[in-house]
Amino acid sequence: MDGFMSSLLEFWTNTNIPQQLSDVDVKGLFTNPWVLVPLIVQIGWWVYKMAINNIIMLALAVGLWIFTGTPYAQDLVVDGELQPGKIIPVAGVGLGAIMVAIYIFFMRGD
Repeated sequence: MDGFMSSLLEFWTNTNIPQQLSDVDVKGLFTNPWVLVPLIVQIGWWVYKMAINNIIMLALAVGLWIFTGTPYAQDLVVDGELQPGKIIPVAGVGLGAIMVAIYIFFMRGD
């Protein structure tokens, strides 16, 4: 298992995935019709099929992605040091997202 994790970590660093994710042009992405049209069609299909769980999970994922790009979340680690005053709110957002996902998948009756 250790060999698998080390190869996965090596793949992660060699392909520069964190740099690629930070270089995403969000405004350009959501104004590109090749991304926007399939996204709207997918959401429309979910509404037609009344797949509210999928819509909530998509909104949750987009919300978390937006939150991680805010200056508040970006300043959690400054000069290699964790900022103690920001741990609880950021952890609260993560815990809230996990609680919503658990509610949607396991507790909510369809």
